[in-house]
Amino acid sequence: MAEARIDAETRTEFGKGAARRTRRAGKIPAVLYGHGTDPQHLSLPELEFKRIVREQGRNAVVTINIDGAPQLALTKTVVQHPIRPYIEHVDLLVIRRGEKVVVDVGVHITGSAAPGSLVTQELNTLEVEADVSSIPEWVEVSVEGLAIGTQILAGSITMPANTDLRTDPEALVVNVNAAPTEEDMEAEVDAEGAGVVEDAPETEDAASDESSDEKSEGDSDSAES
Repeated sequence: MAEARIDAETRTEFGKGAARRTRRAGKIPAVLYGHGTDPQHLSLPELEFKRIVREQGRNAVVTINIDGAPQLALTKTVVQHPIRPYIEHVDLLVIRRGEKVVVDVGVHITGSAAPGSLVTQELNTLEVEADVSSIPEWVEVSVEGLAIGTQILAGSITMPANTDLRTDPEALVVNVNAAPTEEDMEAEVDAEGAGVVEDAPETEDAASDESSDEKSEGDSDSAES
């Protein structure tokens, strides 16, 4: 993974109001911590940081220039606004060259399994330990030609160079099942509708009784008035 560079400014105001002002200025509130150092509150240029995440993913390694002092950091957490297209906050982890870090990387499925199969992905990410200079963007898993009934466990996946698996090796990552037939889908629909009870149509006797009750109530009201 290539290393990016970005300039940062030290933040002296905190709280929700200060964070909003930072974002209005086109910057992202961030915190840099780790290796026993005191947390540093920073602001990052939004457009530049978004480009880094877009090109390198959420585990981007960045050299941050803080008031002229460079610091190597790992993008640990990126909090995206749930609706609006902006980043609310970023956590950065202080790292050193030559050390290993534990990160989550995506699982990328390639290829096509046997005809008539349905491939289901049970895990979207794997936890791995990798050198900071070679964190993989994803782990590739090929299902090309796999037979129905095949299961791929985390421990059977080949890790990229300088990367060790931290997820449980017995964890199921990919499952190759038989694709449901049209008959299976129709049977499922029928089973879902089997428990539905429709209201019985109103019988003539019931309607007659209701009419008699309404007439009786009307006669009673006339008597009372």
